[in-house]
This record gives sequence, structure tokens and C-alpha cells, in this order.
Amino acid sequence: MSNQTSVTEFLLLGVTDIQELNPILFAIFFTIYFVNITGNGAILMIIILDPRLHSPMYFFLGNLACLDICFSSVTLPKMLENLLSTSKAISFLGCITQLHFFHFLGSTEAMLLPVMAFDRFVAICRPLHYSIIMNHQLCVHMTATIWIMGFLHALLHSVMTSRLSFCGPNHVHHFFCDIKPLLDLACGNTELNLWLLNTVTGTIALAPFFLTFLSYFYIITYLLLKTRSCSMLHKALSTCASHFMVVILFYAPVLFIYIRPTSDSSLDQDRIIAIMYSVVTPALNPLIYTLRNKEVRSALNRKVRRMALT
Repeated sequence: MSNQTSVTEFLLLGVTDIQELNPILFAIFFTIYFVNITGNGAILMIIILDPRLHSPMYFFLGNLACLDICFSSVTLPKMLENLLSTSKAISFLGCITQLHFFHFLGSTEAMLLPVMAFDRFVAICRPLHYSIIMNHQLCVHMTATIWIMGFLHALLHSVMTSRLSFCGPNHVHHFFCDIKPLLDLACGNTELNLWLLNTVTGTIALAPFFLTFLSYFYIITYLLLKTRSCSMLHKALSTCASHFMVVILFYAPVLFIYIRPTSDSSLDQDRIIAIMYSVVTPALNPLIYTLRNKEVRSALNRKVRRMALT
């Protein structure tokens, strides 16, 4: 890498240029991060410890909780450190590593959501065959596949970005190392990198998005044709409501950032939107699932009562 660049470190400009806001932003983002870690950690612990939650639906939910913890941990600790520090430097290797794990975990979560939607499709539309179709081996294989695909997708971007020449300014207009702001600093030709970003990352964002909504389309169609009962339709869809809210919160900002064309005026918008899907959404996920899912609430209450008795 040292032969490819004269830049040994980058400076992350952060969320805002107004220094007086940094202590307030630190308190806000620290609270959000704390909610994320404790909320998703609690869900993960409950799913592991409670045998009643050892089912495909909660197996995937446990993976989502793990992803949300790791996803925020890639960017938030460094951002919190920079909010209180005058030095906002990150090494070249550290920057590429952050870029890799951000896209690794983000793309893995994007591919996990349609798998969770497929699980709900089988549970509602093929209830008698659910245990046969969604067996433990298939769940493990699907989960392992999307983790590996996410890693390889991120490896493609991290290797291609690390091979670029950085010989000029090293100020990254973001609070973490992402592909777009780094490409703006590269000295050489970045057309291949932009093409990979638009096609590969665009496909990974769009394909799971449409597969997820296709699953819900079939669920609604099946229920309307089979039951023709609004009450049964409402009851069935209420089991999917939590996942559907998570899908909207995750995909909406991701699609906006990575599908739209790059422009000089988009950097500030990218920072704000990135906060939504990398900071806020992972913290909201455990609240959404806990508030709307009776089984998770019951398991959490049982665990709290046991801890209180002991």
C-alpha cells in the first residue's frame, strides 16, 4: 500500500464544523450507542438463553442483533473519540479496515432482511411444511452464505480502494471512511471504483429490497385469496410488522445514498443520512422488536424477574 500512496493518514472532518456542538453531539450519540449495545445485547442474550425462542425466526433475529451491535461499533467509537479530540486522524490502514467492516456488516444485514421475510412467508403461506422447509441446516447455510457474501463484497471495495493513489488533500468529509468521500481524494482514475459501487453495491442494495417486498406481496395476496378476512390478514401481518418497519428504516437511506448519482453537493446529505442507517436504526431495532413482539417481551420479563429473585 505504501507504494500506491503518499498519504499515511486521513483526517475525519466529522458530523459538523461547529466545535461548540461537539459536547452535545457526544452526549446524544453516546446515549444512542448505549441503547444500541444494551438493547441488542439483551435480545441476543434472551434468544440464546430462552429455549422457547430457539426457532428460525429468532435465530435470524439474533443474527440481526449481532450485526447491529457490530455495525455501529465500526463507526461510532471513532466518531465519539473525534468529538472530544482535537486530533481527528485515522491511519491509512485503519481507514481501509473501517471501510471494509462497514460494508461487510452493512451488506450482510441488507441480505439478512429478505431471508427474514422469506421465513415469514413460509410460516404464513406454508405453515404445515414450515418445520421441514425452515430446518436448522437450511437456516445455518443461508446465514453463513450471506455472511460470506457480505465479506467478499466488502473485500472487493477495500482492495480496490487501497490500490488507489492518494497524493493530495487527506481531509475526509465524513465521520467515517466510506468509499465516496475517499474517491473524491484519489489522484488517479476512479471510474472502475465508481462503476463497482453503482453496480455491485447497487445490486446488493436493490435485489434484497425487491425480494423482501416480493415476499410481503405474496403473503398479502395469499391471505386475501385464501382467507378473504381482514381480521386474519391483520393478525398475520402483525407478526411481520416489526420486520417491515426495520426494512423501511434500513433500506430507505441506503438506497438514497448508494443508488443516486454522486455530486459535489451530496457530501453533507450523505453524512446526515449515514447517521440514520448506521447509528439511529441499529438502536431502534431492539425497541421495535421488543415493543411489538409479545414473545420477546415475555422472555425479557421472565429474565428480569429471575434476576430480581436472585
